[in-house]
Parts: sequence; C-alpha cells; structure tokens
Amino acid sequence: MSNPQLNEVLQTNKKQKEFYNVKKKNAATKVWSFMRNKLLSDFRKELEISEQVYEKHRTWLGDLSDKKVLDLGCYAGNHLSLYLAEHSKSYLGIDLSDKAIAQLNERLKDFPNAKAEAVDFLSPEFTETDFDIIYAYGVLHHFESLDLLFGKLKEKLAPNGKIISYDPLKTSLPLRIIRGMYRPFQSDADWEWPFSKQTVQRFHDEFNVVERRAILGSSKWAFFLNLIPMSAEKKLNYIKKLHQKDWEQSQTNDRQLYTCMHLTMHMQKK
Repeated sequence: MSNPQLNEVLQTNKKQKEFYNVKKKNAATKVWSFMRNKLLSDFRKELEISEQVYEKHRTWLGDLSDKKVLDLGCYAGNHLSLYLAEHSKSYLGIDLSDKAIAQLNERLKDFPNAKAEAVDFLSPEFTETDFDIIYAYGVLHHFESLDLLFGKLKEKLAPNGKIISYDPLKTSLPLRIIRGMYRPFQSDADWEWPFSKQTVQRFHDEFNVVERRAILGSSKWAFFLNLIPMSAEKKLNYIKKLHQKDWEQSQTNDRQLYTCMHLTMHMQKK
C-alpha cells in the first residue's frame, strides 16, 4: 500500500542525495557551516571535547566481536567507521551519497566482514534487519517525521538492540533565534531538523535511554572571556569546568541539557 508521507520523504531524500554528492552550498549555508564546523571544531579540539564524546561512544559500543552493526548516514566514513568495521562481527555502512559510499568501500577493502551501500534507510529497497547496534553520528536530526524514523529504527533493530546517536539541539533560546534567522536561506533546510524539547522527549518515550550527555551549554559562551583580563591557563581551566558541568548534569537535569548545543544518547529498543 502506498504511503504518501513516505513517498514525499523519499523524494526529498533524492534531493538530499544530490546535495551531498555535489556539496553545492549557498552563501548562507557556507557561513553557518564555517561557524558550526570551523569555530566550534577548534573549540572542541582545544577542550578535547570531541575525543571525550568518541571515547564515550566506544564505551557504549562495548565488545563488538559478536555484533551486527549498521553505520547509518556514515557518508565516506565518520570518526568511528573503521573502528566499527574492524571490531564488529558484521558491518554495514549506508548513506544516500553513492560517491561517498564508493570512497568508503575503498577504505573498507581490508575488512572482509564490512561493506557499504548507497541506499535510503527509509526505502523499501533497504531490507537488511536484526542489527545489534545502529550507530548514527549526526544523522537522526535529518528525519523530519519522527513516526517514520522510530518505526524504521525499531524494524531494523534486533531484540534489545541499541542506538548510539549524536545530534544538534535547538533548545537554547539564543540558538533558536540564530537558526530562525538563518533557516529561510539555507540550502539544506528540507532535511535539517535539530532536536526540540519535544523531540528529545519522544526518544525517551519510544526507547530506553540508557545514558545521555550534552555539550556546549554554559561553555559555549566562553569566548566572552577573551574580553576579560585573565591568563590563558585560568581561562582554559574555567571553561573546562563549565564543560564538565554540561557533561555531567545533562545526564539527569533537563534544564542543563536544554542549554546545550549537541546531544549524544545511548538508547535501547524496548
């Protein structure tokens, strides 16, 4: 039976595939990408935030030797793709971009139990199931319809299967304002849906959220410290304390969580 909503999403994803194949961004999207990727990347590197996130993911992944893993929306390979391919019993990376998947398959050629496919996760053409782990780094916020997403995640997961995700939030008021000003001009607006409070709650309703951590809450305003006479060492130590507050308190404190820019979760199928 035809599903009009699914058909509409699949058509949108064809445009998304073309976008990621050619990477043609308009001026507004380039500016936002610079702010998000360059400035925040440098900040995360200075505080070793990214490695802290990846180390947490490796802990959540656990022993992969008997696990069937889906690397969802992996493009040409994310930070942990080769780690997953090397250590899992079976690895499949999927992405909309056939160009990116060709690059990933070249990187996977030394791993006999690993492969990558250019396929839409929501498409009926993607028939593989019973994944013990779905690793979704920077991916789940590309799905506007949570009903379609949740249904497909549950369909693809094995009993007690887990999801490890990492996505942007739009719960901080200043960021909502900035995003609201930028969104009408962005090239990829049709498939960029940072999580709202309601989205986060839906994940809690649909899955068992084993653990969650968030970053860039109080610490994201640390650049204002450059306006204050303070030694570089004192400034860095203070920023680290702010980050650790975000990291620790976001586990259970919704108020702290929703000041943050990015959220990572370890979830399990109910």
